[in-house]
Amino acid sequence: MANTSHVLPEDRLGVRTRFGYALGSLSTGAFGTVPGLLLLPYLTDELGVAASVAGLLVLLPKAWDVVFNPIAGRMSDRTTGRLGARRPYLIYGGVALAILFAALFAGPDTGSTALDATYVAVVFVLCATAFAFFVVPFNALPAELTTSPVERTRLTAWRIALLAVAILISGAGAPAVRDVVGGLAGYRIMGIAVGVLILLGSIAVFIGTARTRVAPPLPSVASWRETIAAVRDCRPFRVLLGAFVVQAVGIGTLLAGVDYLARVALGDASWQPLLFVAFVGPALLVMPVLQRVAGRYGKLFGYVVSTFVFAFGMCGALFARALPPVAIVLFVAVAGIGYAGLQVFPLSILPDVISAEERRTGQVRAGVFAGVWTAGETLGLALGPGLYGLILAVGGYVSSSGEEVTQPGSAVTAVVIGAGLVPALFALAALPLLRHKELFAT
Repeated sequence: MANTSHVLPEDRLGVRTRFGYALGSLSTGAFGTVPGLLLLPYLTDELGVAASVAGLLVLLPKAWDVVFNPIAGRMSDRTTGRLGARRPYLIYGGVALAILFAALFAGPDTGSTALDATYVAVVFVLCATAFAFFVVPFNALPAELTTSPVERTRLTAWRIALLAVAILISGAGAPAVRDVVGGLAGYRIMGIAVGVLILLGSIAVFIGTARTRVAPPLPSVASWRETIAAVRDCRPFRVLLGAFVVQAVGIGTLLAGVDYLARVALGDASWQPLLFVAFVGPALLVMPVLQRVAGRYGKLFGYVVSTFVFAFGMCGALFARALPPVAIVLFVAVAGIGYAGLQVFPLSILPDVISAEERRTGQVRAGVFAGVWTAGETLGLALGPGLYGLILAVGGYVSSSGEEVTQPGSAVTAVVIGAGLVPALFALAALPLLRHKELFAT
């Protein structure tokens, strides 16, 4: 943990605030995980949507966030009232997201693939809009709850720890609920359960941040032109965002492929929850180690090493048809250690970048940078399932409406390449950006 001796009393955050804020990760973790994990199988294997079309349906609504998230950031920057600039959006956006997520998997089941797919696409756009109103203010809060970089780092560490728990619960629990009930009903019950988790997270962060001193936000930008100029003038932010987005594409591809890797490559859907736990679980164990690595060797070193560890583990998944399933689980666990670093290091750097830019410009950048950051992350995670759908289509994956289908060998190969090699390549592709060492001097 960071030394608190340099933190002014008025800047210190209590346990209630840290924990309350971190509980918002229940909402961000659930929505950031479950659609990428189960929406593509829902479309291809329950509604009978072609893999290429399903990938596009998953991509386009999420891509809407690229446009809308910065707008949500500017709106929250300009909001005034007794609840502050950010907190009203936490509760209203969170409640709307919870309801819409439950509706996402509760389609009318008209029997028409086109109509059912259109319903999913429309509701997913509404989900993405509600999520933008929640997550952008949520990402902006650390830079405003306290002016201390030490407290911001601590707050981020609590958030990341709870995020790992949220991803673990939703990523392993959602498929389990679906499989226990089975069929379309399984997806519907799962949607309601995840919606409740999202609701709990939004209520918790709203209450948990109620008694905190929130610095009055000053509108930093008022137009798209000023938003672009703010991002253009801050090279550390652009470098960090670029690396994070590129790797998010790989992570999104992996999340979309886990279900297929278990069912098609390993031949048993029951391996899916274990694969997911192996991927996310290490984050809870290695968090203290990552903090020590950052303190002793620096964030750049930790970020680069984490990238190589993640890529190595994912390349091991290429042997899914040759090695025992337990071996693949172990390779995925190694990738999970790297994944923890891919989350911890960039998210711990972001508040420092925002703080340094605010000092340089004399203007608040929390809202606009949080909006652009969230837009980039959303785009990356959305491109992953879209890319995976295209890989499945090229491999000749056969979609169905719930019945068992024997996949051709080319489809099995596509499943393995998309879930193993592609995430590794995208992770490594960010390394040239991480050579910009001025990023870590903020």
